[in-house]
Amino acid sequence: MKVAVIDYGRGNIHSVCKAVTQLGAEPVIAAEPTAVSGQGIAILPGTGAFSDAMTGLAARGLDTAVRGFAAQGKPLLGICLGMQALMTQGDEGGTRAGLGWIPGTTRLLRAGGRKLPHTGWNSVEFLRGSDLTAGIPSQTYFYFAHSYAVVPEDGFDVIGLTCYGERFAAMIGRGRIWGVQFHPEKSGRQGLRLLANFLSLGGDPR
Repeated sequence: MKVAVIDYGRGNIHSVCKAVTQLGAEPVIAAEPTAVSGQGIAILPGTGAFSDAMTGLAARGLDTAVRGFAAQGKPLLGICLGMQALMTQGDEGGTRAGLGWIPGTTRLLRAGGRKLPHTGWNSVEFLRGSDLTAGIPSQTYFYFAHSYAVVPEDGFDVIGLTCYGERFAAMIGRGRIWGVQFHPEKSGRQGLRLLANFLSLGGDPR
């Protein structure tokens, strides 16, 4: 199975491609719209600032491609900055519109005086069931590296919570679109399990 790994020039996608390969799928680095639309499942990774992410997506026409991909009901997973880009807007680097798939905002993590960026392992409490969490216990630890957090308007879009100064959404989902603030590709066995759960949806058109 081929998986589009969307490349908009923001962040190292090598670790995501390596994890996809390890799980028996073929990563297709998608740096142009047709490379996204031509696949049945996609991952939107990324590190850095929200405004830069949207600039990078728009410069390559990938913002429209990703919206179209999601509108077709194809599975899409946003990782870290990729998850933040799924929101209506973000405040990092000035207020900027996001992809708008999940209503809400991305804003600075209220860390209560703790050091930012938040880097390290945190447990994630699952609030509801999800295709991505099958076989993974609630309170499993995943690896985080970020300074901003997403705030969905609808609480049901939140699948999992963690805490660093405040409780915030570590995992979100709406329809066939999911986002994780942590890096599953850097989160050991359970992170790979989550990615495997996601990849298994590629053969299910629903």
